[in-house]
Amino acid sequence: MYSERPSTYPGAVVWTNTPGGPGGVYPVLPDGCMDLLWSEGRLLVAGPDTKAYRPQGGTGRSVTGIRFAPGTAPELLGVPAHELLDRRVELAGLWPAARVRRLAGRVAAASDPRTGLEELARAAHSAPADPALQYAVRRLGEGAAVAEIADETGLGARALHRRSLAAFGYGPKALARILRLQRALALARSGLPPADTAAAAGYADQPHLARDVRDLAGMPLTALLGLDP
Repeated sequence: MYSERPSTYPGAVVWTNTPGGPGGVYPVLPDGCMDLLWSEGRLLVAGPDTKAYRPQGGTGRSVTGIRFAPGTAPELLGVPAHELLDRRVELAGLWPAARVRRLAGRVAAASDPRTGLEELARAAHSAPADPALQYAVRRLGEGAAVAEIADETGLGARALHRRSLAAFGYGPKALARILRLQRALALARSGLPPADTAAAAGYADQPHLARDVRDLAGMPLTALLGLDP
């Protein structure tokens, strides 16, 4: 059973996935985000995904996470996003082990692991996210062209690509494709027919939407919508 709520940490979401509940194992779809995870007494980092990630071990263990808004986690963690692309790593591989043990103890002692993760994030004292890249995320989410955003931010195409790799794990064109998929899924889950979903989300046609869903999610749209997120 999966549940989430807005986090007290700015722009983030906290969530819990516990064993049991109806439906199959829901794949973690690319969304441009990075997560800090708590599971079985361990702190892990989920890097940005390029394809659907299917949790190992099925639904046999509980996982709690805080999902940071696109481009915000690298400053907090002190590592470029592209170094964690399609990876799940121990936090102790990024931060000193003694520090991680102390933090793990604080999360374990919290009344709710979600609250513990929020406190951990606030205590990390990260620098503010790059405002130009946050603007780029918003415009890409609206369906704006990459060239247009490069001009609007004054970064130029090469600088926008380079800074996007560090912040998101991939270039702006890949991020645009991922955000378009997320727009389409939100529309489809609201009950909009596939053809209308494709047009509203910015796809050339319904087959274009179907290809992107299969490529990024690893299953047809109808099968994806039949699972419980």
